[in-house]
Amino acid sequence: MKENKIQCTLCGLAVEINAFSVNTTEGLKLFCCAGCLSVYRLLNGDKVID
Repeated sequence: MKENKIQCTLCGLAVEINAFSVNTTEGLKLFCCAGCLSVYRLLNGDKVID
């Protein structure tokens, strides 16, 4: 049976832990690692809600 895994917003890899996330104007975004989260914030800073 195939499990429905949550995919990283940036690279598409499986999100194993929920530690890397950010609220945006489009909703909650989840990431597989701190690197993907950082790159997303750099590229989409205008969408991030702090």
